[in-house]
Amino acid sequence: MKFIDLFAGLGGFHLALKRLGHKCVFACEKDEQLRSLYQKNFSFMPKGDIKYLKIEDIPEHDILCAGFPCQPFSKATPTELRTGFNNPKQGDLFSYVIEILKAKKPRYFILENVLHIRKHNNEQTWQKIFDELEKLDVGYHVREICLSPHQFEIPQIRRRIFIVGDRESSPRLLSEPSICVEPDIKNILDTNPLDAQELNGRQKECLGVWQEFLNQLPKDVKLPFAPIWSMEFGATYPYKETTPYALGVDNLREFRGNHGKRLKGLADDEVWKSLPSYAGNKRPQERFPAWKIKFIQSNREFYKVNKNWIDEWKKKILEFPPSYQKFEWNCKTVDRDQWDLWKYMIQFRASGIRVKRATTAPSLVTMSVHVPIIGWEKRYMTQRECARLQGMACLPGESYLRGLKKKALELPETASRTFTALGNAVNVDVVERIAKVLTSDFEGCTDKERQLNLPIDIGEN
Repeated sequence: MKFIDLFAGLGGFHLALKRLGHKCVFACEKDEQLRSLYQKNFSFMPKGDIKYLKIEDIPEHDILCAGFPCQPFSKATPTELRTGFNNPKQGDLFSYVIEILKAKKPRYFILENVLHIRKHNNEQTWQKIFDELEKLDVGYHVREICLSPHQFEIPQIRRRIFIVGDRESSPRLLSEPSICVEPDIKNILDTNPLDAQELNGRQKECLGVWQEFLNQLPKDVKLPFAPIWSMEFGATYPYKETTPYALGVDNLREFRGNHGKRLKGLADDEVWKSLPSYAGNKRPQERFPAWKIKFIQSNREFYKVNKNWIDEWKKKILEFPPSYQKFEWNCKTVDRDQWDLWKYMIQFRASGIRVKRATTAPSLVTMSVHVPIIGWEKRYMTQRECARLQGMACLPGESYLRGLKKKALELPETASRTFTALGNAVNVDVVERIAKVLTSDFEGCTDKERQLNLPIDIGEN
């Protein structure tokens, strides 16, 4: 079958469908460097920005693939920039996909985006997507599924929404698998890689302070359900019925801010600087969302119970930037005698330090500072290791999961650009499985192609 690859990036869709024996007849990618890299890897030069394409120049095809930009819908994007279809740079790109579907009428389409797109703008964005797809006079039957690589023994937790369409019948969906075998991150790690970046001294010091926090936690005390926001330890500013912004700076001085700092006597700008960034005047809210209220309440209640040892500990965390003062321990079910964070996967994020089990990596994102860290080796994952998480370390037919001789996929020249591109990419192994099931009854398949497209036996819930 013939397919097109829109917003092609590193070519995740190309890799997946090429493995199934299909042929790419058209691709587009705005980034000039990624276009050149695409040509090196696939001997195929993509066109440029989709906004300037002429639809008549797009060849006829059987499958349209598009991972349209997710930043306007992603939780990782700052709230003020999470403007969805109203985003001036990327919000309207979905409309170009619609126009191509309307004009070219391929049998199938596969779209991919972040899970949060379901809830964006009170689910209005999600409803608009389905309305636009279903009202096409082409007559598409549309379905969606949420999948993550870790469900297929691939060691990355990366939940993504896949929307699939079929013009002739209800689309065949890949069954969401039961997780029978837990992934193991060690399967994709290199031994003493020369290009690995070590943690710096400041990061190690901060992680040591959080290890002290875990060590001092009494055995009979549970951590709060919410991420730990240490700035709430001693804070008293109002948050349930109003916000600091709504209350006004003059009325705030009778309260305490970050880590219990007194606001009385401070100049206006110092008052705002002494509040958490998520609660200050840069967030003009009359009322906090329910989840934030719960997070703040959970941390303040935890502090009241543990004030006797936290007050001395929190002096140490004050030395670090705000993102280091938040901590998310995702290993609560592990026996307490195993609460050694150097045994786990770690990630420094703008939302705080996240620690996860040693079986899977957290989702790759577009910012290189968020690259997963191998705790037991005190280093970041390398570019090639992260490429393996996306099924993109090798060229078509040479997946690392299949134990075949590897011919490496070329990656961008700098680590920063590589991690950004990988964070934007679709997971090749997941897309391959989806496409294999979706197209398994295609009438135009040869016997050989039909055999390639048999559904994968992955089990069902």
